[in-house]
Amino acid sequence: MSNGILPLYKPRGVTSFDCVAKIRRLYQTKKVGHSGTLDPSVDGVLPICIGNATKVVQFLVASGKQYQGSITLGFATTTEDLDGDEIAREAVTAPFSAAQIDAALAQMTGEITQIPPMFSAVKVNGRRLYDYARHGETVERPSRQIQIASFEQRQPATYDATTQTQTIYFTVACSKGTYVRTLAVDVGKKLGVPAVMSDLTRLKSGGFTLDQTVTLAQIAEHVADGTADDLLSPIEMALTAYPQVALSDEQWSRVRNGAWLAAEEGQQKDPDANTLVALTYQDRIKCLYSYRVAESCYKPFKMFAVN
Repeated sequence: MSNGILPLYKPRGVTSFDCVAKIRRLYQTKKVGHSGTLDPSVDGVLPICIGNATKVVQFLVASGKQYQGSITLGFATTTEDLDGDEIAREAVTAPFSAAQIDAALAQMTGEITQIPPMFSAVKVNGRRLYDYARHGETVERPSRQIQIASFEQRQPATYDATTQTQTIYFTVACSKGTYVRTLAVDVGKKLGVPAVMSDLTRLKSGGFTLDQTVTLAQIAEHVADGTADDLLSPIEMALTAYPQVALSDEQWSRVRNGAWLAAEEGQQKDPDANTLVALTYQDRIKCLYSYRVAESCYKPFKMFAVN
């Protein structure tokens, strides 16, 4: 069975679930999962975990992401992107300067509080927000803390005198759980006009960049050639953030059965700072162990392979 991480290029017009379904058929396995949904109208990097690699989905999801796109000032929609119905319009009678736009983007960097859009998959009282929205219902949405590492213009904004709208072109690096659509709306609020996300591409996710991705058509060609597994990266790609500790034969014989390890076996000068360590055997990560202060030892956190 195939095991590994597939850096898929998700095209526009299909859902992330559609991509997972196609990968299941191509690789002939049900053990497939993706690391962070992309809206149908968004393209870009969508890492897909196959086989044993599905155990690292949570770690890929936790990694930072990078996008490029555009924000159009002058109108707003129900979905905060171009897929929704227009709900507000206010003419931009004179274009905002580059300095004004830069100042608005700068206010959105660092740790900020974000309220997810009604058309999102966030659950409230057991129901998805988009379910409430489709039924015309409103519900209090929980706020969340997110990190915006950078939010910058990538080229000069353009102004359309006919429609009296202005379009900002940006790149943003952000933490998991960030709704870029909502960032776009909030930029408009900073500038005092309605706004909408008018274009978006994910440039980086799970440690993979856009130039490393493969298309569904390319995957199908490799399947036909019997080389589909050549496209897969090892689970180590998802675990680069954790210190690695090489195990001896004797240690591995214990670890594979879930044994605890003494603090000194974790080889960390400050275990509290590196709570999780990746244990390797024969140059492959076999599991993550978590340091427990009360017992002064490492215990199993996630097992990836026992052979």
